[in-house]
Amino acid sequence: MLGFSFPALAESSTPHLQLVGTSTAWLCLIVFIVAYLLVATEELTLLHKSKPVLIAAGIIWFAIGLAERGSPHAAWVEQAFSSNLEEYGELLLFLLVAMTYINAMEDRQVFDKLRCWLVSKQLSYRALFWFTGVLSFVISPVADNMTTALLMCAVVVKVAKGEKRFINMACINIVVGANAGGAFSPFGDITTLMVWQKGVVDFNQFFDLFIPAVVNFVIPAVIMTFFIPRGPVKSTSENIAMQRGGKRIIALFILTIATAVYVHNSLDLPPVMGMMFGLGYLQLMGFYLRRTFPKKLAALKSDAHARGDQEALSYLGSVVPFNVFNRIAKAEWDTLLFFYGVVMCVGGLGFVGYLQLVSNAMYANWNPTYANIVVGVLSSVVDNIPVMFAVLTMHPTMSLGQWLLVTMTAGIGGSLLSIGSAAGVALMGQARGMYTFFGHLRWFPVIALGYIGAIMTHLWINAALF
Repeated sequence: MLGFSFPALAESSTPHLQLVGTSTAWLCLIVFIVAYLLVATEELTLLHKSKPVLIAAGIIWFAIGLAERGSPHAAWVEQAFSSNLEEYGELLLFLLVAMTYINAMEDRQVFDKLRCWLVSKQLSYRALFWFTGVLSFVISPVADNMTTALLMCAVVVKVAKGEKRFINMACINIVVGANAGGAFSPFGDITTLMVWQKGVVDFNQFFDLFIPAVVNFVIPAVIMTFFIPRGPVKSTSENIAMQRGGKRIIALFILTIATAVYVHNSLDLPPVMGMMFGLGYLQLMGFYLRRTFPKKLAALKSDAHARGDQEALSYLGSVVPFNVFNRIAKAEWDTLLFFYGVVMCVGGLGFVGYLQLVSNAMYANWNPTYANIVVGVLSSVVDNIPVMFAVLTMHPTMSLGQWLLVTMTAGIGGSLLSIGSAAGVALMGQARGMYTFFGHLRWFPVIALGYIGAIMTHLWINAALF
């Protein structure tokens, strides 16, 4: 979950060169393709995705700098690089705060408590299938789709241990639900946040996508339900206590999101300002937990030992009290550096003129509806971050309905294949051998029906926006 403003994406403020066809442009394109092939095969090569795009970004801008050294356009190169770097700076800080809050809630065992509660319920296979899918749809608009998917997958694997066929289908449902839930919320997915920060869609306008997102999730879920066994799952018992401060951190995370929305909508300031303000909330909470830890420890230990209450002791957390900087250190730095590589690579390709070429080919020669549908299909193969970043960089002239369409397709298109979204890739690792690429591919026609249904629903109910 992330967001940042795009001052450099406005056509009037971003210089670009027409180098397409030159050796420099060919080198940039080939380097980017090779890097992204390595990203796509991360599961096979075990090479973290940040490494190839960091190298590619460096080569691309080295090549541009050398090609324009001493030319009248040399100042443009510096301006373009600085603009892209500014965008990444806002992205980094925004995402770092979001990741820190998620890690803080994991530290307080908020997600473990939710998982424990779900596991303890006497659910049938069909009820578990729908329960985890609906929760994925509901939670992902606030938390990122990967965290939501991992949480729900942990529940499924725990409850339905050994049932490979069911786990595969449940994981597909979770991926579809998480991606669909993120499509109608500015904080739900990278694509929605990017479009919101760009200013082409207002915060409340994203909720016009709620019904299409529901359709995208419900159609495949209903069809797959008929292939889910009816019997009850084996009941298991597990008891995990949410640690001290967990509920207050949840409340502060909601307050932080509200602050970011208010800052952007009412004060016309970048949302990252509100997120960094929210990090201050969390730091004050960490200070309070540290200062009151010894007193709480003494009181609870005395009372718990007297009553033999182990849950009261686990409520305190580890002997080392909560430290917000430990949560920052555990942020997904590979992802953060991957975003740097993507922003700089796509920015470089746009600077040499490739994105203008693609924009003319797709949005000038095609119907924008067809072009935006194709963007969603591309997102199932290529990560939706560079795809959406490229669309925003091209900045085609489109109606609000079309911008909402491309935002939705870029988000839900990743559900078509297991490698099309961060949630799918993460679950292939967590449920290795049970949720696989070909297991997901087997249900491609059903998922595609949901994709088509969401598009048709959007074109119908939001026709006035086109």
